[in-house]
Amino acid sequence: MSGTPEEPVHPEPPETPPSERAVTERHVEPCATRQTDPLITADRRAAELRDYRAAFRAAQLAMAVVDQDGIVVTANDSFGALLGTEAGALRAQAAADLVDLASDGRTWHAYREVLRGRRSRFRCTRRLKHPDGRSLWAEVTVSPVPDSRRVLLSVADISDRRELHARLRHLQMHDPVTRLPNRALFFERLSAALEAAAQDAVHGTATDAVAYPATDGPPVGSSYESHESHESYGYGRTGRIGLCYLDLDGFKAVNDTLGHRVGDRLLAAVAARLTECADSDGYTRSGGHLVARLGGDEFAILVEDSTGTEQLADLARSVLRALQLPFDLGGQRLSVSASIGVVERTAQGTTATALMQDADTTLYWAKADGKARWTLFDPERNAHRMTRQALSSTLRPAVERGEFGLEYQPLVDLTDGAVRGVEALVRWNHPQFGSLPPNRFIAIAEEDGSIVELGRWVLRTACRQARQWQKDHPRERPIFVSVNVAVRQVWDSDLVADVAGILAETGLAPHLLQLELTESAVMGSAGRPLQALQALSDMGVRIAIDDFGTGYSNLAYLSRLPVSVLKLDGSFVRGFQDEEHANPADELIVEALVQLAHRLGLTVTAECVETSGQAARLRRIGCDTGQGWLYSRAVAPDRISALIGTAPQPV
Repeated sequence: MSGTPEEPVHPEPPETPPSERAVTERHVEPCATRQTDPLITADRRAAELRDYRAAFRAAQLAMAVVDQDGIVVTANDSFGALLGTEAGALRAQAAADLVDLASDGRTWHAYREVLRGRRSRFRCTRRLKHPDGRSLWAEVTVSPVPDSRRVLLSVADISDRRELHARLRHLQMHDPVTRLPNRALFFERLSAALEAAAQDAVHGTATDAVAYPATDGPPVGSSYESHESHESYGYGRTGRIGLCYLDLDGFKAVNDTLGHRVGDRLLAAVAARLTECADSDGYTRSGGHLVARLGGDEFAILVEDSTGTEQLADLARSVLRALQLPFDLGGQRLSVSASIGVVERTAQGTTATALMQDADTTLYWAKADGKARWTLFDPERNAHRMTRQALSSTLRPAVERGEFGLEYQPLVDLTDGAVRGVEALVRWNHPQFGSLPPNRFIAIAEEDGSIVELGRWVLRTACRQARQWQKDHPRERPIFVSVNVAVRQVWDSDLVADVAGILAETGLAPHLLQLELTESAVMGSAGRPLQALQALSDMGVRIAIDDFGTGYSNLAYLSRLPVSVLKLDGSFVRGFQDEEHANPADELIVEALVQLAHRLGLTVTAECVETSGQAARLRRIGCDTGQGWLYSRAVAPDRISALIGTAPQPV
């Protein structure tokens, strides 16, 4: 070794015979105030220096002493062996060049800070090239030499540790059934792609250097691969990211009928076809599309540099075609299909959570639309879904806060034009979305059960208003109020008791209340619903079938149900155009329904009457009452009060 550490300041003392030194040391009395012999101090320092030199040369750890300019002063044999050269040949070389400390800005800056005494130490991981052509991974540590302006650079070969780490990481990050990346690796790769895209947007290039703090090594599970990730994958070419998120249609049936062993073999075969589709997508960049199994029968194909929705659509189509081909699993022939949600967007500003939420929503759409298909994310459709979720989360508290109101649409006698009744229509005065009609929230209320409380409020408010009109117009024929009732109100509450209590509370006569149920709900009534309807009818409340003609249309039920009124769906009335464009079949159907209803003792109301021609034809075939914009839209209670006792003018 050609380079040696600095020589001691004091010269080496003359050698003292061992016998004399022993006698001298034996006869020296300890004394607190005795001064140390300079010759003894120098002797000890010389001995320590010799020990240091010997340890430095013999150490298995590769080490070098570096001056404040970053030049190697001396290196041990292990350092030379690590780099495939003689230790002496490393003297006077730049240490940063030997272990690749200048290849990125952060590492170079940290190294220079240690050389200047501004930082205690730092450690980093580098990939070095041996002269024989093989690569090795090294952990480089730089720390100051005590009482010196020089630093000690040590290099540990961690290639074996890295290989073991890589094997353990592979087991941790891959699915044992399909050998595909699992959910953890998928989200790591997705997050890295989005983060790199954000960096590219700010700096125009990705940063692939990793320098670790002095007290920390590379983080477990990410150190080495994150060091290579940006360079290997080359993020930032298009600035867009795409995702095909899919699951198999009917996979549970395969597991349940053929067993999990066959199910696992099917998943492995599906994984192979997905990988083939991803590899044949014309994608030439290193790494390709990432195909991952996210769990169960869910898979994802991540396109890190998407060229647009057409590329993703082609990929989704190829996946559907590939999976539609039968699978031969050891003599067991199976056919499956898949539903695929496709999402594509600018990577900057997108989070992994938001992307996956949209992908999951789109996959749900694909399944809801009939399965065995792919569906592209639709912002407008998603906005409607988000609005629906917002309404769902605030509907129940809105009932308690009194955010709902009622409007009333007249039911007009087609013979004399007098108002015979009104239909109560609930409106939600939403603080964010404004006035919402029933079709925006009633289905939600039925799903979450808040329809019971809301329906009870509507019933009480409508009955109270009808009684008030009766008090305000004592000499006029009282009008009835018609209230819509959901089937869930019959099942989840005691509707009969609610109606009886509200009628008693408001003083409204039972025959002035009409309850409307849809045809599909009434026609399938049995057990408790049928008993409730019969009890209400026996009480004197009128029961109407709403939207008649669009549901089961089982006319035999009409003779067994306690029904008083049929409300013809507006689709029949819309066919009643002017005489020139009239459809004779529509008129024959409506006329037959009216005659049948009258023979059963029922009255008939026609919905959606918009023209005087429609009203005239309905009157001619015997329809009893009409409802629609010809007479009035749904209006506030005071407008109805003005119409009572008069024939309203068509609008």
